[in-house]
Amino acid sequence: MHDRIPRVVHSHVEACTHARTHTRAAARAAACAIVAAFIAQPGAGSAVRAPAEAAVAVEVARAASSAPPSAAHDASAPPSVDIFVGGEGRHPVYRIPAITRITAAAHRGRLLAFAEGRGNLADNGTNDLVLRVSDDDGATFGPYRTICDLPGRSLNNPCVVEVASGAHAGRVLLMFQSYPEGCGEGCVIAGYDAADGGKADGKVADKVAGKDASKDRICRTLLMHSDDAGDTWSAPREVTREVKRATRATSVATGPGIGIQLARGAHKGRVLMPFNEGPPDQWRVYAAYSDDGGDSWKLGEPAADDEKGVGNEVQMFERADGSVVLNARQHLGPKLRTQAVSTDGGATWSRLSDIAELPDPQCMGGVLALDATILGASTPDASIVVFTGCDSPSRRALGTMWISRDGGATWPQKLLVEPEGFAYSLPVQLASGEIGVVHETAGYKSIVLRRVTVPAAAASPAAR
Repeated sequence: MHDRIPRVVHSHVEACTHARTHTRAAARAAACAIVAAFIAQPGAGSAVRAPAEAAVAVEVARAASSAPPSAAHDASAPPSVDIFVGGEGRHPVYRIPAITRITAAAHRGRLLAFAEGRGNLADNGTNDLVLRVSDDDGATFGPYRTICDLPGRSLNNPCVVEVASGAHAGRVLLMFQSYPEGCGEGCVIAGYDAADGGKADGKVADKVAGKDASKDRICRTLLMHSDDAGDTWSAPREVTREVKRATRATSVATGPGIGIQLARGAHKGRVLMPFNEGPPDQWRVYAAYSDDGGDSWKLGEPAADDEKGVGNEVQMFERADGSVVLNARQHLGPKLRTQAVSTDGGATWSRLSDIAELPDPQCMGGVLALDATILGASTPDASIVVFTGCDSPSRRALGTMWISRDGGATWPQKLLVEPEGFAYSLPVQLASGEIGVVHETAGYKSIVLRRVTVPAAAASPAAR
């Protein structure tokens, strides 16, 4: 976390944004890349939240994205479909994608794509939650719709899941955080009560939407739902006390990306939302889970760190044997993804361990167990898993999809999806059987979907 821009980074800001005529393009691009990497770190939003600093952040992203591509990665990316484009709709910037494909009969195949609609690149600000819908398997997306806008609050980390069975089957759950505007991850405090002693009573209109917001230093978690595949949405309901520990945890963050519903074993039907909790540089990952379709939530135990690094933004998938695997961004340790396994439906976890085949430049990535019936199999075997992320330990670039055919034990196949800028991403299985790789582009200018074909085990992968 960063409460102010370090002196060394500030010097690169100067080189990036002010040396228009006397700095060589290569040197300027290098300076922009350093500052962009700083801004991209968790909590850096609080460092650039002041209006002048936020403007610097936007300029840095613009300058970095205009740099000439590296000669080592000049392959053209497969065609993409725009989902969120900065400047379209109500917001200059869109970040932090989430997406799900509806399986309920009435709207089967519909895609619901979410993002934070931001006023600038800062993580904390006047962020809203925005939705676009596709009814043609991702070929086009409908109008921009702001589905949650709370004055005085910054809405972050959308995480979505469809309840496919059991209580509230067909319901779509959307969970996210609400921060006081101007008080991000490095500012919020432990507990449930506002700093002035006021109680979080669950009345969103009074407590979450801005009353005494300047005194409220609590990161709150909200839940919305839709029973008509995203056409309409409930009012946000606060669930902070159900998903955040009473002590130690300062910030919490869902995903971002997707939650899952278990389809096998003793906990079949359970809904899991992936979480990480602060304080900064001491993050831990865990699951909050519901056995009643999202009406109530329980708090799972955090996965023990591996003594080298800590887990941060996290996604989960279920294996064919009913065990659950978490896959997380790693900080302070090796530049690799980290994982843990749960055999009790997300209540407890093994110790975190590195995934040697999956590099991590400290960036959110997505993971998904595929429904094999869509691929033509007779049973929905969960052995095929895909992961999307950056094939680099240092750059938010070289966007790649890895394929595992043994439930995430190994990752022998990979496909380059985007040779240049590629940040937060997640996969969604399309009705066609293809994978839609949804990702942020260079300079965070847009969020797009690229269609990728899952190859046969011995075949060469293909994308379009």
